[in-house]
Amino acid sequence: MNRKQNLIRKAVIPVAGYGTRFLPASKAQPKEMFLVVDKPTIQYVVEEAVASGITDILMIISKGKRAIEEHFDFNPILEAELAHAGRVMELDEIRKISGMATIHYVWQQELNGLGDAISYAKYHVGDEAFAVLLGDTIVESSLPVTQQLMQIYQDYNESVIAFEQVTTDKLSRYGIMQGRPLNKHLYLLEDLIEKPEPAEAPSNLAIAGRYVLTPDIFQTLEAVVPGKNNEIQLTDALRLQLKQKPVYGLHFEGQRYDIGNKLEFLKTNVIFGLRHAELGQDFRHFLEQLLESSDHSKS
Repeated sequence: MNRKQNLIRKAVIPVAGYGTRFLPASKAQPKEMFLVVDKPTIQYVVEEAVASGITDILMIISKGKRAIEEHFDFNPILEAELAHAGRVMELDEIRKISGMATIHYVWQQELNGLGDAISYAKYHVGDEAFAVLLGDTIVESSLPVTQQLMQIYQDYNESVIAFEQVTTDKLSRYGIMQGRPLNKHLYLLEDLIEKPEPAEAPSNLAIAGRYVLTPDIFQTLEAVVPGKNNEIQLTDALRLQLKQKPVYGLHFEGQRYDIGNKLEFLKTNVIFGLRHAELGQDFRHFLEQLLESSDHSKS
């Protein structure tokens, strides 16, 4: 197989959702712009795409998401102020953000599910396979997860979905894989079960917000029957697709952080805060004092 014919050049990042689980904070501020220590969640996602070799990115947005556009746009007034103040490090960081990728935007007219959002990318990606990265999920790994998926796509030339192992109490939150193992990490998918009860789950491997999709997904999405709230779900389209052709699942190497969940968002900030080069040591000291104070108050 000629791998050069199978390169992934474009990524799609859906960021149109309301983020209702974070109300009232998400009323006027996109949840994707919520800070993990000192950087918005969406920047981590874009950085993963860029680290995977993709610099052509389409974001699917909706009303109230302008802050995302502004974050990645050039800000000559701010740059001039930083240059005038001699704040070289901050200036370099700001320029890096606006120059890391070519980002396009298209509006999802009605919020009718993730599958509907992906359908808006049809004319941007054309007849090419493309990566999808959910905008409220950070994934850390030595080799970017999107790049791991791209490598599988180069070998098989079919859609690939990233999966992570989850505990039993979280099975009902995610789409769960049923598949036949091909090796230690790769599966040929047989079905996807959306939010099953633990007793009905075929495995403990959950969809992790990263995909490489072949362009025929758009035709499949058109065949999906809308479900609850008239939503078209990507999982339903993938279930249809895997009945007609191979679809693969990768149990990736890495750690996923679900920023769309309040508790996980708080945990992520603690983890990233403890690692922060400038703040980590003082933050750790604060947490130790806080725990010690809490223990004394209980005794």
